[in-house]
Amino acid sequence: MSKRKPLVCQHLENVSRDVLEQHQEIVRHYVRHRQGVYALYRRGKIYYVGLASNLRSRLAHHLKDRHHDSWDRFSFYLTIGDSHLRELESLILRIVKPPGNKQKGKFAKSEDLRRRIKRDWDAEMRLKRGDLFGKQLSLAPHKQEIVKMDGRNPVLSKYANVPRTLRAHYKGKTYRAFVRKTGLIWFAGKHFTSPSLAAGHAVKRPTCNGWTFWQYQRAPGDWVPLESLRK
Repeated sequence: MSKRKPLVCQHLENVSRDVLEQHQEIVRHYVRHRQGVYALYRRGKIYYVGLASNLRSRLAHHLKDRHHDSWDRFSFYLTIGDSHLRELESLILRIVKPPGNKQKGKFAKSEDLRRRIKRDWDAEMRLKRGDLFGKQLSLAPHKQEIVKMDGRNPVLSKYANVPRTLRAHYKGKTYRAFVRKTGLIWFAGKHFTSPSLAAGHAVKRPTCNGWTFWQYQRAPGDWVPLESLRK
C-alpha cells in the first residue's frame, strides 16, 4: 500500500524578518522555485497570509512593497504540488481574517450550509410544535394518509435517542425525512412506520432496506447509516 503524500513537507515558523534581509542566500536555498503558503506577523499577531508558486520572490517582494513596514516576523509552509493551495489559502483567510489582506477567501465548489440548516431547523420546529400541542399542523397529513405496517408501532419508537432528521442520496438526488418523537417518519407528505417503507417510497419500490438507505447525524457533520442506531 502506497504511503499518503503529506500536504506540508517542510516549514519554518515565526522567525524574524532579519533572517530574510540579512541571509537571503540561505533562505533562497530552501524556498527557490518552491510553492507554499506563508504568513507575515506584526508584534506577535497575524498580519497577512498569502500563497506563492515561487516563495523566494514573493517573500523578497514583501520587503519593499506596501506591506514592508507592517511586519516583523514570518512563517512559510512548503507543499508538494499546488493543487490545493488556493483552497488552503482561502480556508486560512476565512478563519483568521488578517488585517493586511483585502480579499476574503473563496471556495470554488463548497456549499454554504446556512440555507439547508435553516430549512431543517424550520421543519423540526414545526414537528416539535405539533408534538407539544397534540394537533396536526399544515405540515402534517390527514390520519388516513398514515402508512401502517401490519398494525405495528413505529419501528424507531423503541430507540431512546431517535434522530430527528434523516437524509439519503439516490440517483443524484438528496432526500430528507423527519422523525417525530413517536417514531413516525414524515417523508414526501406522508407518515411511515418504518425506515424501509419510507425508503421504498423514495425509490418507488414496495420496499427498500431503509437502515442502509437513510443516514442520520450522529454528531455535527458526521452522517452515518441509520443501521448504526441498532448497534
